[in-house]
Amino acid sequence: MRLKVFLPSNILVDEEVDKVVGEGPDGGFCLLPRHIDYVTALVPGILTYRTAEAGERFLAIDRGILIKQGSQVLVSTRLAVRGALGELREEVDKMVSVVDEREKMTRSACARLEADLVRRFVEFGKSE
Repeated sequence: MRLKVFLPSNILVDEEVDKVVGEGPDGGFCLLPRHIDYVTALVPGILTYRTAEAGERFLAIDRGILIKQGSQVLVSTRLAVRGALGELREEVDKMVSVVDEREKMTRSACARLEADLVRRFVEFGKSE
């Protein structure tokens, strides 16, 4: 199988692989060359793949999309880092905390917008 991992600015991985292991919203999965075509969202975690030459390799990835079609496995993600398994667990923890912080900021901005909208409706009702 041919694995390609796309980042917004470049292609991080473009290699022949024997196996790809990852995690989606419904749990872990393993793709082998004769696996049926498959599409899933990816959650922040470790994507493992095995090559004939280098053995197992690991990527810490942010959320993304994985598509297996025929002999190609395509992964699109905003952030991915290669490294040893122990180091990547720390990277995944950092990615999750950054996502959590972004979600908090988004919720806060939405709450401010909602409060402003309610205030404007109240003011509009008083003017009539």
